[in-house]
Amino acid sequence: MPIALADPKSREFVEEWRNASYNCFSSGHKFCREVCPVTQVAHNDSWTPTAFHANVVAMERGELSIGDIAADYVNCTQCGACELRCPNTLFAGDFYRFRTRTVDVVKAARALAVSSGIHQPRWRSWTERTDEFTHEPVLGETAVCPESVREWANDLDLPIGGETVLFVDCEAAFFRTSVPRAAAQLLQMARYEFGLMEEQWCCGGPAAEMGYVEQAERFACHNLDNWRRSGTKRVLVLDPHDYITFTEDYPKYFGAEFDIEIVLVIEVLAELIRHGKLTPSVPLDRAVTYHDPCRLNKRKGIWKEPREILRAIPGLAFADVDHVTQWSYCSGGGGGLPVEKPELAAAISEMRLERAVELEIDTLVTACPWAERPLTAAGAARGVDVVDVLELLAESLGIRVGGRRGDHDDETRPNGRRGSRHHLGREAATKDV
Repeated sequence: MPIALADPKSREFVEEWRNASYNCFSSGHKFCREVCPVTQVAHNDSWTPTAFHANVVAMERGELSIGDIAADYVNCTQCGACELRCPNTLFAGDFYRFRTRTVDVVKAARALAVSSGIHQPRWRSWTERTDEFTHEPVLGETAVCPESVREWANDLDLPIGGETVLFVDCEAAFFRTSVPRAAAQLLQMARYEFGLMEEQWCCGGPAAEMGYVEQAERFACHNLDNWRRSGTKRVLVLDPHDYITFTEDYPKYFGAEFDIEIVLVIEVLAELIRHGKLTPSVPLDRAVTYHDPCRLNKRKGIWKEPREILRAIPGLAFADVDHVTQWSYCSGGGGGLPVEKPELAAAISEMRLERAVELEIDTLVTACPWAERPLTAAGAARGVDVVDVLELLAESLGIRVGGRRGDHDDETRPNGRRGSRHHLGREAATKDV
């Protein structure tokens, strides 16, 4: 038996992914590299989707072990562009209902590494602190906790629990608080009934992406138990990362027992505009383009609704990008890359901004709180503002959402401190994890 397969965990990993890997390895095509954001900026053959599959073949043949290759799998944002671009998906997918599953291979390799005692230092620290505080350490050394996860909504008079609740991801709840404030006030304006979770923990998705599956499942159990206790049947989500976690990971954890309806806020708002329950009327003098979050467009095929909202806002000069329904550009903000390799994530964000400024815009609009921090840093160097589509919609409806980029207004913080005094950027946060 090959040395690599003497380990039962490695053997199980190879048995699960060998066919998919041979399918990639034997085709000889490398079209995936053209659209991989990491490959575009790093040009490292060991960090390509092709290599991620070839490693599995090498493991089966006993030429490599998980210890030899674990560090390579760090270099992936899990955007899914390679899956769409793969000829096995393009040419055979429609007929065979087949899609190359590079994202799942990467997640499985990371999980194998963790279960084998192989850790990436920043990911390990990040997940340990998330485990301790039940939320990701998005504020650097400033602690986060369940008691403060609803601070962004202190003056909005929102009920706790109920049939429909709004789940606000860690980044938006603690750092980009203007986004959930915009979402909540828009829903309130349309008389859409919803509440907030009684005791919200991190969705667990980031831990799963980094390979810490046991922690992810434990967090998922907590959230599901909380929804059950409060009679929740429907969960509204802001963040595409949460949407992926709730619609893909949770069903894997709980099977048919997971009967919670997961709804994207942006789809709800587009429908409300369609039915005349929200009518943007305040003109906004901005030249904008839209950044597709990878987990919405590439992985879920959701791209129409954000554009529908933007086109409903008067005054906007909207210049759309190409590759809208295929392998759109990546922000570098996913898959744990900004935590373990912030410099690589920043390079991807800078490349995204280069493409945006070619359209002669002053504002880059997105629908993903996790994409906004790296894009904002890249945009600042080019004089491009980065905003969430919900912020623009709220502004066009005359809603004042409060401070941006981590700020609460003084009157909305119980302790009277402005968030900007202690909200650290993710780059600062990762230095100390």
